[in-house]
Amino acid sequence: MFANENSINNLESLVKEVKRYIELQGQYLKLDVVEKLTILLSTLILILILTVLSMMALFYFSFMLVYALAPLTGSLISAYAIIGAVILLLGILIYQMRKKWIFKPIVNFLSKLFLEDSSENEK
Repeated sequence: MFANENSINNLESLVKEVKRYIELQGQYLKLDVVEKLTILLSTLILILILTVLSMMALFYFSFMLVYALAPLTGSLISAYAIIGAVILLLGILIYQMRKKWIFKPIVNFLSKLFLEDSSENEK
């Protein structure tokens, strides 16, 4: 009879430990998701800020180049046309290379962030 009670106590403690393990794994999963979402959102905010600043810089540099080219071309209109054409060609180039320059780095970043095991990073 004593062995039976001991087995029941062991089984009860095993069930309690399994429940506790499942709770801890759930908490770990939540923390892991929060960490990865934080990294993702901070990266997106950084990219947004850098994009806005780059667009502002491109705007001012394009005006600088227009006024620098105006004496060489003879008119302000032709200088604006040249800079507009260069920016348009740059946009077409970026559009043509979007998979290599934009999509693949984003896919690689997201796959490393969400699919890579975080225990490997700690080693």
